[in-house]
Amino acid sequence: MSEGTMQRRAQRAKRLHRVLVGATAVPAMLIVAGCSSDSGSDDGKDKASAGSASAPASPSPTVRAAVYKDLPDACDVLSEKTLDDLVPKAKSGKESQSDDISTRAGCSWDSLANNGVDGSQFRWLSVSMLRFESDTTRGAGDELAKEYYDKQVEDVQAAEDAKDTKAEPVTGTGDEATAVRYDLKKKEGTFKQQTVVTRVENVVVILDYNGAGLAGDRTPSADDLMKDAQKAAKEAVTTVTGSKAGKDDGGSASPSKAAPSPAPSKD
Repeated sequence: MSEGTMQRRAQRAKRLHRVLVGATAVPAMLIVAGCSSDSGSDDGKDKASAGSASAPASPSPTVRAAVYKDLPDACDVLSEKTLDDLVPKAKSGKESQSDDISTRAGCSWDSLANNGVDGSQFRWLSVSMLRFESDTTRGAGDELAKEYYDKQVEDVQAAEDAKDTKAEPVTGTGDEATAVRYDLKKKEGTFKQQTVVTRVENVVVILDYNGAGLAGDRTPSADDLMKDAQKAAKEAVTTVTGSKAGKDDGGSASPSKAAPSPAPSKD
């Protein structure tokens, strides 16, 4: 083989070697670049995750708990002596219908004392109780009860066909109390109406008491009826507060439920 031929072969071998070296270098660079890109992406995700985990959670809305979680039996809020004084010889109380007696309850009594040719004395007594539960949307139970209490006082004073309406605050009964009196003239006689609206914490107690002299009997004294009504209202509130003491001493209260707005219907 001539010397020229050998030189040409050597040159071709060198060129082939350079091509192969360049071809293998490209994938290696791509691999390195790819690894570098993935590593940067993971770091970003880790930082985002860490930031999310360290972000403070939004506080849940809170409202102070209602004091009273239940109501006593409406027909047992007044003693037998009180009932005998206000509605003599009345039959058993008539309990108001309620979907949930833990939030609304009521009871009423009536009596008719026949005095023969002198006529008769009529008496009607009713106790209604409404309990308001605290709610994060509507507010604290005592505040809701306060709103309802104020509205009831206004409604009683605006009673239809009421005559000579008078209202006065009552002390020593619950957190606040208002007594409203007025006359209702009907064909049977003049009815003397007394209503005491009371609030104790998240419970509103409404006591209605009226009397009339029928068939020629004398009209009862509004002052006497109001005195009896205020005494009975105070007793009813004491029963409500006492029922909480009984629960705290070891009894179990009923599950809390949001109280409705309308008052128990009078029977």
